[in-house]
Amino acid sequence: MRFEVSPQEIKKANVPHEIFLTNLIGNHILMAVGAGGLAGSFPWIMAIIPITSFSLLGFTLWRARRSLRIDPWYVMCHWQVCARRSRIFILMLLMLLLVMVVGWAGHTYLGWMKEAVMALVAGMGILPVMVTVLVLIIVESDALYHANQAKLPDWVVKRFPNPEAKVIHEEKPAYYD
Repeated sequence: MRFEVSPQEIKKANVPHEIFLTNLIGNHILMAVGAGGLAGSFPWIMAIIPITSFSLLGFTLWRARRSLRIDPWYVMCHWQVCARRSRIFILMLLMLLLVMVVGWAGHTYLGWMKEAVMALVAGMGILPVMVTVLVLIIVESDALYHANQAKLPDWVVKRFPNPEAKVIHEEKPAYYD
């Protein structure tokens, strides 16, 4: 649905999507490539990526909770959209961490070969996170576009109703025609 909102609210509604996209693109893609080049001589540099990511995701969740009290309805709804996607991404990162711990424990205590651990971590940990990053980049880019168009997904409007919000245009999905 499209709503009547001020340009200031649109700018504020863009902020959570920009933070999330900065984390996904700037941190998980660009920073990972840059730090990967240095990891051969200084492997702990790779720790910057999860530290930055969890910091930004934590900030997004904190700010979304705070947004329920302080922000206008339209801005608050966009923070909630980002919070929902942040939780999904946190679950994927925690799954990667679990797979890494299993791989480490298997190598250390069960005598698994180093190659088997690398295959496990790459196939069951890193690959799903990479796919999730790419899907979330697409979805968040679309959400940023919708924030600029004063649109909200139906699930947000149903979960956080605002009878005072002025609907400009309620779109009917194409499959209804």
